Amino acid sequence: MSARFAIEPLAKAHKRTDFTCGNDRIDIYFRETVSQDVKRKYATCFIAREIATDRVAGFYTLSSSNVPLTEVPELLAKKLPRYPTVPAVLIGWLGRHSDFAGQGLGEALLFDAIKTVATAPIGAHAIFADAIDDQAAAFYLAFGFAPLVRQPRTLYLPVATALNLISL
Repeated sequence: MSARFAIEPLAKAHKRTDFTCGNDRIDIYFRETVSQDVKRKYATCFIAREIATDRVAGFYTLSSSNVPLTEVPELLAKKLPRYPTVPAVLIGWLGRHSDFAGQGLGEALLFDAIKTVATAPIGAHAIFADAIDDQAAAFYLAFGFAPLVRQPRTLYLPVATALNLISL
């Protein structure tokens, strides 16, 4: 699959107007708002581009984040320093064009996000994901993410655990 797609930072040349993943909120965000978030340094955005056609097949965004230690599931929190917050990176948005469903592209985007976080020259203990709905939450749960205590659609995965999912 990797030979079919290139994952790269969002650029002006990437055509976003026909992107549709089946969720209006994700589609509108990607078509209309993501470039403003990138410009303001609220997020970075990476796209999966189909090499043969240059079509945008999917995307994800990353932002710096933290979460109160009290929100981390107890089994994980016991292993952490007693700082008030846990440093993390947030996968705020992740979408795959509906034309590419069933091809493992969502997984490839998630694994690329993990690799990007794990190899970045900045400390982050965990990766968080904001699931837009129950289907998205199930996607992250399948890869070992755990819901936060009071925010079940915000899911948590230690970077060290995430690295076990991929081979760098």
